[in-house]
Amino acid sequence: MAKPVKKEPRQVETTGHSWDGIEEYNNPLPRWWVWVFYATIVWGIGYTIAYPAWPLITQATPGLLGASTRADVAVEIAAVDKANAAIKEKLVAADLNGIGADPELAGFAERAGAAVFRTNCTTCHGSGAAGFEGKGYPNLLDDDWLWGGTMEDIHLTITHGIRNTTDADARYSEMPKFGLDGILDETQIAQVSEHVLAISGQDNDAALAAEGATLYAENCAACHLEDGSGDRAQGAPKLTDAIWLYGGSRDKIIETVTKARFGVMPNWNERLSEDEIRAVAYYVHSRGGGE
Repeated sequence: MAKPVKKEPRQVETTGHSWDGIEEYNNPLPRWWVWVFYATIVWGIGYTIAYPAWPLITQATPGLLGASTRADVAVEIAAVDKANAAIKEKLVAADLNGIGADPELAGFAERAGAAVFRTNCTTCHGSGAAGFEGKGYPNLLDDDWLWGGTMEDIHLTITHGIRNTTDADARYSEMPKFGLDGILDETQIAQVSEHVLAISGQDNDAALAAEGATLYAENCAACHLEDGSGDRAQGAPKLTDAIWLYGGSRDKIIETVTKARFGVMPNWNERLSEDEIRAVAYYVHSRGGGE
């Protein structure tokens, strides 16, 4: 084991620690570093006194200077709202179908609607408005609209929502739970499901589909119409294409007939202003699926 290093006169004291005979000098910190350290402590104390800093139960300490980033943002928002006040009034007053004919108004509605959509609609309809197939969140880019895809229809749907309990004017329809409520038994549900597969152009059991045609006429045609083309006035989907809100496989159709579906969309008239609703309606309509 190595012998400890002999201390010379006036040599810096060691920390007293020794590792295999190696000792650590207890050199003092540079004075400039110490004073900078003290200065940061003083600055930190001064900052917490001058600006909001320490969290309390319901808020943070406000600071002597009264600084507030929330207030700064509110001022900026107010300035933007003031600058856009005229174009917003013009948007609210415009005929919905005439927005696109005014380049200035259409440009504003497109940009404002995109911002509203990204903030409020992407969770369900996706960032590209393509929805989530089989999950009950409709694709807004195609021509298959449960409640209509005109500007007026889209505006109405956004304003009041679908099947919610907070707006008396919400779009409303309800499919019977044919299986859970005992309206049809399992055999009958299988038969009517085969008929749906048949009219949608999918592989099916022809014998079961033929038997299901009668059941369909008695139980489903009132909403989905005799040919399966659907009824937008009732929010009854078209059954003759390949677009399915909850999936169009045999198992999914049987599940839908058995348990029914009851998707809900909130009404946005309590969260968005009229100009925002019009802007996002125009944005959605302009994605390509609007009629």
